[in-house]
Amino acid sequence: MVKSVYGYLGDQWKKPDTSYQSPLKNRLIQWRREENWLRVDKPLRIDRARSLGYKAKQGYIIVRGRVRHGGLHRHQIKGGRKASARGTTKLTAAKNVQRIAEERTASRYPNMEVLNSYWIGKDGMYHYYEVILVDPAHPAIVNDPNINWISAFPNRRRVLRGKQVLDVKAVGSCTREKVLRKSDPVFVLTKALENNFLSNDHHWFCCILNDFVSDTTDRISS
Repeated sequence: MVKSVYGYLGDQWKKPDTSYQSPLKNRLIQWRREENWLRVDKPLRIDRARSLGYKAKQGYIIVRGRVRHGGLHRHQIKGGRKASARGTTKLTAAKNVQRIAEERTASRYPNMEVLNSYWIGKDGMYHYYEVILVDPAHPAIVNDPNINWISAFPNRRRVLRGKQVLDVKAVGSCTREKVLRKSDPVFVLTKALENNFLSNDHHWFCCILNDFVSDTTDRISS
C-alpha cells in the first residue's frame, strides 16, 4: 500500500531530531523567548492537525502554548522532620499536562472553543503544544455540517467541563475497570465477605455462588 505524505510526516515525528544543530532545537530556543499562548499562522504538524479536525479555512486558528513539566513543589516546612517525610517534592498533578494546556488556552481565548491539541516539543523546562481553536459564531463554522455541533449551547466551554478527548479517555478507562471488576463473581463474593454481608445463616448462598463461579470458569476454559 502506498503511503501518503502525511504518513511520512508522522514517521518523522515519532523520533524527532533533537541534536544541537537541528531545526527543532532552534525552534525550542525561539519558543521560550516568545510570548506564551501565541497564535501561529499554520500548524507545525500538519498531519496531526488534520487528523484531529483542523481545516485551513475561516473559523479555525492554531495557538502554541507551553506548560511546565516535572513534579510540583510546596513550601519548605520549618518544623523538624526527616527530608523524606516533608512532602515538598515529587508531587504529581491530578491533571494531564496537555489538559492543563487546553484549559489555559480556553481561558486566554474566551470566544473560541478548543477542538483538540497535540504535542510539538519539549525542553528542560516546558512542554509545548499546539491547540486547535474554533470560532462557534463564525458563519463558516455554523454552516458546516461537520463542525457546527460545536456551536450548540451544550458544547460551550466543553474543555472546562471534562468533555474533551483526553477527559473521556481518562474517565473511560476507570469506568471499564470498575465494570469488569463488578461483573466478576469472585470479586463480588470477596467484597461481600469483607463487608460482613454474609453470615452463617447464608451459607447456602455461598455454596450456590461457588458453584456458579466453577461453572463460569469451566465454560471460559473450554
